[in-house]
Amino acid sequence: MQIAIASGKGGTGKTTVATNLAWVASHNGRKVAYLDCDVEEPNGHIFLKPEITDRKPVGNLIPQVDAEKCTLCGKCGDICQYSAIVRVGKKVLTYPELCHACGGCLLVCPEDAITEVSRQIGMLETGQAGTIQFAHGLLNVGEAMSPPLIRAVKSTGFEEDLTIVDAPPGTSCPVIEAVRGADFVLLVTEPTPFGFHDLKLAVEMVRALKLPLGVVLNRASLGGREIHAYCTAQRIPLLREIPDDRKLAEAYSRGVMACDALPEYQTIFAALLKAVTATSAV
Repeated sequence: MQIAIASGKGGTGKTTVATNLAWVASHNGRKVAYLDCDVEEPNGHIFLKPEITDRKPVGNLIPQVDAEKCTLCGKCGDICQYSAIVRVGKKVLTYPELCHACGGCLLVCPEDAITEVSRQIGMLETGQAGTIQFAHGLLNVGEAMSPPLIRAVKSTGFEEDLTIVDAPPGTSCPVIEAVRGADFVLLVTEPTPFGFHDLKLAVEMVRALKLPLGVVLNRASLGGREIHAYCTAQRIPLLREIPDDRKLAEAYSRGVMACDALPEYQTIFAALLKAVTATSAV
């Protein structure tokens, strides 16, 4: 089973939920893999503290033009929807940062003047956090295209009973790549105007992908009536509430797992995992 933990905005507690679900599942005897797909700002390792055993670069295929073969027909630029390759005067220019590695320019070139070369965009690190299989991506600073690295994290080949995917925040392409193929998407939100607004965007995204979903309300002590009403009206299961707890925030600031620092949270996250499993089976 693959559970994707996502949120419409950053700072809602997504990584807290993802890492503690992995902790609870592993301590209950399940074989667990944790994949941190928030490759621009991965922080699951701060809490799980894995021993990294393997590192490898991840690249993106970009076009390289042979000027001697090129006849400046412009077909490569015509097919590219992102202007990653364009004819300017008597030259064909490429912009690697814009390239989506679709290979279209290679296919339409009548002179076979285009080849593909790999360009490193980040690193994939894998290891072990206790009994939890761990993987995360580290996107190079300044890189705009994170989906290829996210795909690399998700294709690490771990075959466990339960895979927790910690998705990036938001509703853009990186999030869609991270949650694609999940058996269940758990959306983490908070009782603030921004949290509520972005939850609705996230729900629309998950429904467009036709994936089952549920919601967990973090910092619930601060309110949340609007979120309750929304979930009821939209027939979205609100699976658990996590209180606004200073002790939890202090543990987080020290990089300590909630389930390690505060035993009462073992019960909360075990109940959440049980609710997710039961809801996804419906």
